Amino acid sequence: GAARASTRLQTVPSALSTTEPLSERDAVTGYNNFYEFGTDKADPARNAHKMEVRPWTVRVEGLVGKPRRFDIDELLRLAPLEERIYRLRCVEGWSMVVPWVGFPLAALLKEVEPLGSAKYVEFVTHYDPKIMIRDVLDWPYTEGLRLDEALHPLTLLAVGVYGEALPKQNGAPLRLVVPWKYGFKSAKSIVTIRLTEKEPATAWNKFAPQEYGFYSNVNPEVRHPRWSQATERRIGELRKRPTQMFNGYAEQVASLYQGMDLKKFY
Repeated sequence: GAARASTRLQTVPSALSTTEPLSERDAVTGYNNFYEFGTDKADPARNAHKMEVRPWTVRVEGLVGKPRRFDIDELLRLAPLEERIYRLRCVEGWSMVVPWVGFPLAALLKEVEPLGSAKYVEFVTHYDPKIMIRDVLDWPYTEGLRLDEALHPLTLLAVGVYGEALPKQNGAPLRLVVPWKYGFKSAKSIVTIRLTEKEPATAWNKFAPQEYGFYSNVNPEVRHPRWSQATERRIGELRKRPTQMFNGYAEQVASLYQGMDLKKFY
């Protein structure tokens, strides 16, 4: 309808998209991990409406030549918005194919000029104890990437899904999407991006280091301590399918980990 038309984003197609069939919109927007709004998969869609996403600013700081604060609307104009259809693989064993809309994180990092001493990028997410839960993790939720991972062309800052602005339960107004890693690496509702020399502490790694390594690359050969990662179930399908190394993105990203023991750096 007319109301929906007004929320559409202008996008260009991307050569980096997978050609697999999309998951149902209702699954992508109704079956979510966003623990700040509850631990059940249906909780975020029920509770995230309480979060205000305008005004919204993102501070980019740390080891950069030009630290600055970006308004979300400035970020939307930073680079052409692409529709990128990516596989998403969650640590619990389910997967989806999602049509994200966004731009490469590298475009934002270029604006602030990372210093030679910067080795990692930390992401800090929005936390409002008045509307979000207080237990489970050490809030705010934080995540991190190595700088070369952050600059990789597949690493996306997403502002939309299915051609429209992100629903709040999907991490509005700005989230990370790192398609070769388990879903929890893709931080939602980002407020600060910080470049550091030391590996940043990440929320799940602090909570259960033996289960959630810093890298968290999709790897069928590395078990989660409580279950195998060798297969996955695509939302909407009953059958299980084999998990692909790096979630099917090995050709693009395997070179980032050359010489690393991926069982040790899980």
